[in-house]
Formats: sequence, structure tokens, C-alpha cells
Amino acid sequence: MPERALSNMKSYIFPGQGAQFPEMGKDLYNHSEAARNLFESANEILGFRITDIMFEGNDEELKQTNVTQPAIFLHSVILAKELKSEFQPDMVAGHSLGEFSALVSARALSFEDGLRLVSARANAMQKACEIRPSTMAAILGLDDYTVEDICARISDVVVPANYNCPGQLVISGSIEGIDRACELLMQAGAKRAIKLNVGGAFHSPLMELARVELQSAIENTEFNEPICPIYQNIDAKPYTDVANIKHNLISQLTGAVRWTQTIEKMLHDGATSFTEVGPGSVLQGLVKKVDRSIPAFSAELLN
Repeated sequence: MPERALSNMKSYIFPGQGAQFPEMGKDLYNHSEAARNLFESANEILGFRITDIMFEGNDEELKQTNVTQPAIFLHSVILAKELKSEFQPDMVAGHSLGEFSALVSARALSFEDGLRLVSARANAMQKACEIRPSTMAAILGLDDYTVEDICARISDVVVPANYNCPGQLVISGSIEGIDRACELLMQAGAKRAIKLNVGGAFHSPLMELARVELQSAIENTEFNEPICPIYQNIDAKPYTDVANIKHNLISQLTGAVRWTQTIEKMLHDGATSFTEVGPGSVLQGLVKKVDRSIPAFSAELLN
């Protein structure tokens, strides 16, 4: 996008699993009739009242994968809709699950189809987690190459899963493999190696069964060309072609989330600000770790 590189390029980013909190979305529900209608439609599509858990549930209830993923998706997508004319993205991206929120907000997917895919994704991932116990760990204070090299030398399944920001890489794999990797990475000079409280090895080969299940759902869903490029997790590149978007979305379940590279690429392509749309503010912090000078803030409802 060289002709627009010097203009004000608005980038919108959408959070993934882990951004949830009790009472999330309640302000949106109370804000407008349009938002309430979308939440109630979601309750019908999902077959249970997710709004009751979002607005009144505790941390543990919100951590259930079949709740967490649709809840974050709903908060993000409905907030984007409530921004109305203020939501005019030049580029979008989403972290893991957030890629679905980004696609709906950029009109590549309908609200209903997006929610159905997110629900199918959550259920498929839950099944994969139950088949083989696995986990993830955050590695702090090491360069990517060192983490990649050590993971490659371990015989168990261990792979880089989330390139969150410089010096923060999440690894994913079998419980034994993650334990061994954490030990070796600390010896190599990592500041910390923190095992995460997650249900399984997301973004690793251990999600292959979930990928196969989701592939069928994605291939049978109608996608449209988005209103702006979406920078996808699998390779941090911008896409508008529907076939490529679908392929990358399928690959995402077993591939790494290249978030550091995504932000760097968006900056290279002219992004001048980042607005996080959804619960929490994790992504803003990650943007600042990539480039402190770039404005990053939360989307806010307009009265």
C-alpha cells in the first residue's frame, strides 16, 4: 500500500482467548437495542444463554472453552458494530480466535456464520484436548531463534505457538515435552518459563483432529471479500482473497500465531495507530513492546 503509507492508516486488532472477565459485554447489552438483539440471537444459535455466564458467571465458568471463545467473539464483534461510522478500518488483524472477530467486523463473514464457526472451533479444540493431555508455557527473555532451536531438539511434541512480542514466545506441546523445554530454556538464559493454565496444546500438531473437523465447517461456509486487508496469523501477511483467507484460517489451528511479525508488517505497510476491539487491553501492551511510539488504545462506545 505504498500510495497510502504516509496517510492516517487505522488498524483494528481483536483479542483472543484469555481476554475474558466477569460481566464482560454487560455494558454493550445495556447500551443499545441492536446490541441486545445480537446477544439474544447468539443465545439461540448456541443453544444456551451465554449472556447469563458472561454477565453473571465467575472466572471458572468463563474459562470453559465452549464459553470463552464465543464470549470474546461476541464482545468484539458487537462492539465493532456499535462503533458504527467510527469503525473504518484500513487493515485488521486478530490474535488466534480474534481472527474470526476481525473477519466478521471486516464483513468477510456474517455475524451468524462467524459465531457458528467459533462455536465449532471451540468444541473441536475441546475434543482434541480431551484425547491427549497437553499444555503451553510462556517463555520470557529469550530470542525467538534460541526458543525455536531448543524446541526442535526435544523428541516430544513441542513447538513455538504464539510469537506475542519480542522476548515473549509461548510454546505448545505434550506435558512431558513442555516440562523438558522449560528446563532447557531456563538453562539457556530465559528469565522465566511459566506453564499456562490452559486446556491443551493450542497451535500445535496436537490440534490436528480439531483442524480436520474445522476445515469442513470453514469450507462449507460462505465468505466474502473483506472491506480491507486482514493480516493473518499463519504468515503475518495481508489477504483479501477468499480462498487464501479460508486456507489460512484452517492452517491456524496447528500453526503458530505470528503476532510480533503481524504488527511489524502492519507498521511496515503504513499503520499509524492500533485500536483494540474487545475485552481487555493485552494486545495494546504487545503493540507497545514492538514499537513504543505507535498510539494503541481501546475502542470505546460513543453515546
